[in-house]
Amino acid sequence: MLRIAYGLYAWTLFVTLGAAVLPVLLLSYPLARRRAIVRALARSVLTLIGMRVRIRGLERLETPCVVVANHVSYLDGVVLQATLPSSFSFVIKREMSSVPLAGTLLRRIGAEFVERQDRRRGSRDARRLLRMAERGQALVFFPEGTFGAEVGLRHFHIGAFAAAARADMALIPVAIRGTRACLPPGRVLPRPGPIEVEVLAPLPRPHHGPLALRDAARTALLAALGEPDLAASEAGARALQ
Repeated sequence: MLRIAYGLYAWTLFVTLGAAVLPVLLLSYPLARRRAIVRALARSVLTLIGMRVRIRGLERLETPCVVVANHVSYLDGVVLQATLPSSFSFVIKREMSSVPLAGTLLRRIGAEFVERQDRRRGSRDARRLLRMAERGQALVFFPEGTFGAEVGLRHFHIGAFAAAARADMALIPVAIRGTRACLPPGRVLPRPGPIEVEVLAPLPRPHHGPLALRDAARTALLAALGEPDLAASEAGARALQ
């Protein structure tokens, strides 16, 4: 009963505060101010629901850059919104744009939606992100694109690494820990707990293209997280078929 009561309290608080701040975001404030408001909202909600967020290595973050983070929970975006500077644009699957309240909040803070199902539209979105990176826009990607119940690092899509390589921009892996325990895949009600965000060392500028950059980011995140490489397991299973 306590877990249910806490979960309902957490969602009620999130929805209430989100709905309260939405009219402010709909006003014609500059984008930087709207992002600062949502950053403060994310920090407040996480604090009030007992999810203590600790960030390590923030001094390693050089902007503009491309950030890539592991993805294990719907909380990941909220946590990075609360901890990273407000100059970043988040790259998010297009399905989120139609979620009530969340979709509007994301649009008002300049989130970039990308199509995963339609290849033609996805290619157009990828070209738009490349142009943004070339103009020096800091971007945040979850290169796995989704998450599941199995613990480990899934296959990485290439978009983040192509953008960093094309723009000759620093790529910085970020390891997120604790969000899976607070809101596991398939669970509706969250529970309190500690969350840690660790900014890893920037990767050397790519000399062999986005594939080498992707592999270097995977290596760094696997070492930091200490989790299985699910992409390697899937590739091995396909080879045996």
